[in-house]
Amino acid sequence: MKLDKALNIDDLRTVARHRLPRMVFDALDGGADDERSLRANRLAYDSITFRPRALVDVSERDQSTTVFGETISMPVMLSPTGSGRLACPGAELLLARESGKAGTIYAHGSVASYSAEDVAAASDGSLWYQLYLPPDRLKARKLIERVQAAGYRALVLTIDTPVRGNRERDARNQFSLPYTISPHLIAQGMSRPAWSAQFLRANARLPRWGKSAGTPRKSSKPAQLSLREVESSLIAARWPATWEDVEFVREVWQGPLLLKGIMRPDECDRIVSMGVDGIVVSNHGGRQLDGVPATIAVLPEIVDAVDKRAEVFVDGGIRRGTDVVKALALGARACFVGRPYIYALAAGRGPGLVKMFEMFRTEIDRAMALLGCQTIADIDRSLVTHSCPTCSTTPASTTLSGAGSSER
Repeated sequence: MKLDKALNIDDLRTVARHRLPRMVFDALDGGADDERSLRANRLAYDSITFRPRALVDVSERDQSTTVFGETISMPVMLSPTGSGRLACPGAELLLARESGKAGTIYAHGSVASYSAEDVAAASDGSLWYQLYLPPDRLKARKLIERVQAAGYRALVLTIDTPVRGNRERDARNQFSLPYTISPHLIAQGMSRPAWSAQFLRANARLPRWGKSAGTPRKSSKPAQLSLREVESSLIAARWPATWEDVEFVREVWQGPLLLKGIMRPDECDRIVSMGVDGIVVSNHGGRQLDGVPATIAVLPEIVDAVDKRAEVFVDGGIRRGTDVVKALALGARACFVGRPYIYALAAGRGPGLVKMFEMFRTEIDRAMALLGCQTIADIDRSLVTHSCPTCSTTPASTTLSGAGSSER
């Protein structure tokens, strides 16, 4: 299948699978242990069904929404993912550029191939920064100040990675980060010569050693981070975050602060009381602890516990515009996607991203029309029912509707 024949996100995944070596595709696509949570994220959306409103004039529809007072063109944002350049060279620059053109937000990650400054320079749109907090307080403060100076609007502190999840696909494929050129990688690359040539050309320009991640480059010319910088970020990614760390970040960061990786409603009061502005309901795409519930299943509990005191977002398992609408109906302000854009990058670089945005935008618009919704504000819990008793605390075959409209 070629990019121009792709009709949906799963088609983009098929194209990506045929273009990437197996070890690379598995590293980007896989989850932890038996991948139960990875599958649950997807299957939970299948258990939610719609209840359309009739006789509504939907001749005009608007899917724009706001996040922390900023208008975005659609309720789909790009979450941070590591090793984007495995999908294609220059991944983070493409993500920043195309998300800006699409009128939505890209959250640039700490574990990435380009610095915060380089990515900010590549985009005319709004950017957020995902932070793995370095254990050294001075380095952490300098990094946060760098991000602030680069113009990032919000900071997303990821808190669910005290250790790396057990990703058995990677173990079987002898894949690890930071990755090195090995006979096994070369053998894998020979099965996908186009990808291999592209990968080797890109990494030939990558300096093997460089400055620490806490030091900004003086050159204005975009350049990839050194392996030492990536390695430093990987160490930070496995540093256990604590409540004291949240207090520290809140003190230093002057802007909207989100916590990513929240799955329990009983933690929300404390989180909000610490001045956190947003929560991302996330199980890390099923890549950390296997056996946790699907994020969409716990989303309503988090929304109810937050009670509009902060904005709530969700990621994990979103593959259709209808999935986005279901998440909005259950109270999400907007959705983050990760694997869909990885597939799009691998399938077609910039044009692949454009196609992905078009897919989500078209599917959301169609779903709104068929549900009787003119705007995002019209989407509420009365539009959905849950049919899977194992996916939610809500009894089977009962509506998830509540009094009035839920938080977006």
